[in-house]
Amino acid sequence: MQRTLRPKRFNQLWPFYLLAAPGMLYFVIFHYIPMSGLVLAFKEYSPFKGIINSPWVGLDNFRQFFGTSDFYILLKNTLLISLLNLVIYFPFTIILSLLLNELRLKVFKRVSQTIVYLPHFLSWVVIYGITISFFGPSGVINHYLTEWFGGSANFLVSNEWFRPLVIFQSIWKDAGWGTIIFLAALAGINPEQYEAAKVDGANRFQNIWHITLPGIKSTIVILLLLRLGSSMDSNFMQIFLMTNSLNLDVSNVFDLFVYHIGLEQFNYSFAITVGMFKSVASLILVLGANYAAKLLGEEGIF
Repeated sequence: MQRTLRPKRFNQLWPFYLLAAPGMLYFVIFHYIPMSGLVLAFKEYSPFKGIINSPWVGLDNFRQFFGTSDFYILLKNTLLISLLNLVIYFPFTIILSLLLNELRLKVFKRVSQTIVYLPHFLSWVVIYGITISFFGPSGVINHYLTEWFGGSANFLVSNEWFRPLVIFQSIWKDAGWGTIIFLAALAGINPEQYEAAKVDGANRFQNIWHITLPGIKSTIVILLLLRLGSSMDSNFMQIFLMTNSLNLDVSNVFDLFVYHIGLEQFNYSFAITVGMFKSVASLILVLGANYAAKLLGEEGIF
């Protein structure tokens, strides 16, 4: 019976399979096939010898990577930026979603959503140009600092200001876009719960705390797990544009290191070693966080 039903079911669902095919091909071509290149992490790759004829070095690349002082600097810088994004950027998107959800005037709500979505479509080059206009040596902020206090600040070349500026850029550019999933989850909350709470005399803050946040708790947990999975990743273009020789002590992250080692110094094997370490570490973080979420009674991502 099952054998006769499967072709019939496929005939009914083939438009959906066809719709999913481009996305599946994208992941196969650009994510799964390139995994074969991970073998270079265990070789001393030479473009003249090719992948097959390049000599095996075993774990030497990993020993060299973990044995350098750069490893601890890269790890610290990468994790600090990810931690700040997790502590500041992620809650900000939730708060912004709650604020947008509380807007009752539909026209104003749509206009507000459009305004906070727009920066997402600007490239990081444009964002960096705006940052220079405001925080550069002759920018707006330094203009008023000089006029009011008689001095200026070196925002773009300062180690102390690098991370705050990166987080500020991320919030301004992507916080609005990050509210889309939360707003979709908020739309799924039964409005009768708010009506019952109103009858009981609950105010807006009590509604948010006792109805809204519990209603999107599973969404928050899933997105938090996904963000933990990208803790070892940094927004390369953003970091690349904001980095200079004076703030390299705090801006040098794994992605930037891979760029310099792989594309500037042509040490492909060492660059792939770093990338492989990032992937394994991210996988461990996701598995650990998913396991912890299930222990706490929440739904994981698998």
